[in-house]
Order: sequence, then structure tokens, then C-alpha cells
Amino acid sequence: MAAEQDPEALAAARPLLTDLYQATMALGYWHAGRAREQAEFELFFRGGPFGGAFALAAGLRDCVRFLRAFRLQDADVQFLASVLPPDTDPAFFEHLRALDCSDVTVRALPEGSLAFPGVPLLQVCGPLLVVQLLETPLLCLVSYASLIATNAARLRLIAGPKKRLLEMGLRRAQGPDGGLTASTYSYLGGFDGSSNVLAGQLRGVPLAGTLAHSFITSFLGTEVPPDPMLAPAASQGPRVDLAACAEAWLDRVCAHLGLGVQEPHRGERAAFVAYALAFPRAFQGLLDTYSVQRSGLPNFLAVALALGELGYRAVGVRLDSGDLLQQAQEIRRVFRSISAQFQMPWLESVSIAVSNNIDEEELTRLAQEGSEVNVIGIGTNVVTCPRQPSLGCVYKAPRFTLGAHAGSPLLDLLQLAEEAAPQAGQELRVWPRGAQGACTVRPAHVEPLLRLWVQQGQLCEPLPSLAESRAFAQLSLSRLSPEHKRLQQPAPYRVALSDKLQALVARLRAGESS
Repeated sequence: MAAEQDPEALAAARPLLTDLYQATMALGYWHAGRAREQAEFELFFRGGPFGGAFALAAGLRDCVRFLRAFRLQDADVQFLASVLPPDTDPAFFEHLRALDCSDVTVRALPEGSLAFPGVPLLQVCGPLLVVQLLETPLLCLVSYASLIATNAARLRLIAGPKKRLLEMGLRRAQGPDGGLTASTYSYLGGFDGSSNVLAGQLRGVPLAGTLAHSFITSFLGTEVPPDPMLAPAASQGPRVDLAACAEAWLDRVCAHLGLGVQEPHRGERAAFVAYALAFPRAFQGLLDTYSVQRSGLPNFLAVALALGELGYRAVGVRLDSGDLLQQAQEIRRVFRSISAQFQMPWLESVSIAVSNNIDEEELTRLAQEGSEVNVIGIGTNVVTCPRQPSLGCVYKAPRFTLGAHAGSPLLDLLQLAEEAAPQAGQELRVWPRGAQGACTVRPAHVEPLLRLWVQQGQLCEPLPSLAESRAFAQLSLSRLSPEHKRLQQPAPYRVALSDKLQALVARLRAGESS
């Protein structure tokens, strides 16, 4: 099978990203003459993550890319030979060299689908030896991606639709692969962008980023810009010395705010001027390097108003410490006051961004009615999933084959593959998991839960883009009942078995107990 020729292939997992026991089992299957025996595995999780009722399925695109590129190179086989018993039959290694996924078939939830405990995210069919070797890589690719997407979806539900959420956790992530995965799938889960440039290059994630405290503290205020002159936004009229213009505005701003003109830090102001000269159409200020009210805010206003005179509009400020909600409200009041005083109406709506170890509780506070926060940057608490660091997916060979079907947000129905698919309006007798008995439902709408993506190694339909999967995830969440979307003590979503499947399960359990 040929690997996809796209930049994302650079991030594809390698075949030896696996556990050693996959190789030892492969040798065991080969010795037993079972290497080409057809087998089926299902990948699923047993409990809703973070104490919630749902998860978002993610990682399918990475899995398909891995399968299409799967081929053991000579160096891979030679290394396996060095860790397996020295008397291993050389014919086994020749078998490994010929392996690919051309006989593998994959059914899966579309990327961004709602997923519930016990319902397969993937079904993988193919030669036993091959699908066994796929276990660890597929678990690795699906589990963390789905966990991140679900965590991001929870944070989006808390924030609501109007706040911009930015993932900025690369420096806190578990290594470069974890960082790329977190940036990718936090976007799928509902974030608006990421600071991770590689995620932008390889995955198309929208990027966001401005400046850090280190940029501001690097200026003393004695620096002289090589070219302090800035042309008007309309490119008509003389160029203006931005630093001098900002100093003039500082006098007026400090007088209005009741501050001494010497209070705002000179170095901070010089940093803002330097940044404004580099980004006059995208000027943002980080306000809390020294003092928000007595330095950062007046310095920002002086530079922003100087830009405003030239027809430019500052786009925002950021806070990274202290009581973020209270400070944002105070800053908005100052924006409104300065806007009215100096007839700069655009200043009222300048975006206020916040960051600094924001978790679900703090996000709830920042998203409350009356919050003046527009943009929220989250790092550690999205990329590390501290409330639950693992989704706990498993990859099992089922004792029976399940055909999974989904209705409207009523229930997910698991049935035997040979059973006819249920029809809309058809009365069904089903057995909800955890219930004492059967119940009857009449769905208004029925759709297949798993779709065929790879058949005998061939891609059956184009995979949706990351942006399309993100939109699908938000649509899926919008259709879920509020009682299932509750982040605390949600009502469990029903997963049910068909009559025939329930009977088979009962027989199997009876056999185990006898």
C-alpha cells in the first residue's frame, strides 16, 4: 500500500511503535499456522471520560494514514530479529518483510462522532497476525486523540459559543507527538486555534500568538528604533514618529486616569511601540508584566491611540495573572471611558484575552454572564487532561460480531451483523445495558453508527478534513440532550442490545458459569 503523499505523512506512526508482546504473539501465530486466519478486533472504552456521559471519537485520520503506510523496513525486521530468540526461523522474518495492510478492512465512527461506553470506535478485520500487530498503534492513535477532543468539547460547552478558545499548551505537553496530537484534536473538539506552528503547517489548525513577558522585559526604554516612523493606514499623508506620538498620548491618558506620567514603565512602552511598528494592523498588549492599572493599561492605551490617529485599530490585550475576571471588567470600564473621552468608539470593543492555568472551574467563572473576557487561552488543563489522563480504550476480539446502529439521540443499538438494520417508525424491543429488562422504542430516525472506511486495504471514501470533522463534532454535540451533556452527574446515554444479541449474551454467560 502506498503512503499518502502529503505533509501529514511526516507525523505518521511507525510500525514498531508497539509493545514487544505483539511481536512475540505474531511469532506464536506464525508457528501455529494461524498467521493468515481471518480475525476481527473492536476498539472501545468502558467508562465515560471525566465522569461525563459522552466522548468524541477522534484519531481515525491518523489510523488510516498509519494503515496505508504500514510496512516493516529491513531495519525494523533486523531489530526484531535481535530481540526475539536467536533460533527463530528466518522464514518468519521473511513473512514480516512482506506484510502490509492490503487485506485489512476498517469500519469506524466518523471523526467527531459522539461515542459511548461499550460501543466500538473501530472494527478492524484482516489476517490475524497483521491485526494483532495493529493493536498497540491503533490504541495509541485513538485513545489520546479522543480524550483530548472530549476534554476540549467539555471546555467548549462551559465557555459557550461566543468565547474564543485557544490551545497554548505545547510547552506543557507530553513530548512533541503529544503536543501535535493535543493541538490537532483540541481544535476538533471545539477550540478556535492553537499556538502550535507545526499543527498549523501539518494539520491546518488556525494559529494564534502575540508576545510574552520576556519580550517586554528585554526593553529598558532607552532603545531607539531604527525606523520609528509609521505611515497612515490608508497610505496617504506623512509618516509619523510612533514613539513620539505615543508619548504625547500618554500625557492625556494619565491625566484622565489620575496617574503620574512617570508611573507607566518606560521599557514596557518601548516594547509596545516596537511591537506596534512590526504589527500596526494586529497590535496587542500583554498588560501584567509590571502593573496592569498603573503601567500596562496606560502604556497600551497610549500606543493604541497613537495608532488610532493613523487609522489603525489595536486588536486586543492579554492578562496572564491575578483575578482575570475582575481585571477584565475593570479594563473594559477604562476602555469605555477613554473611548468616550477621546472619541475613539472602536476602543470599546477591543478584545480582552486571558490565560494562566485555567481549568473547568475557572473557565466557568470566566464564561459567566457579564464577563468582559473575549478570548481564553488554555494550556496545561487541555493538553494533559489532568482530571483523567487516559481514556482506557481496549482492543478485543469479540466472541460475536456486532453491527452497531445509531438513532436520534435516543439510544445506540448493538445487534448481530446478520440482523436486518432497524427502520424508522419500526417498533423495536431492546435491552438497555444496566437495566433489569427489555423496553420498546419506536425511533423516528435511524442511521448506521459505523461506516466502512477501508476495505481490503483501499480507502472507500475521502476522509473529511479536520475543519469538517470539527464542524461535525459541534453538530453532534448540539443534537445531544442537555441531560447527557451535563458535565457533573449527567444522565447516562442508553446503549442497548437487540433481542437476538441479548439472547446470545445470555447463553454465553450461562456457559461461563457452568
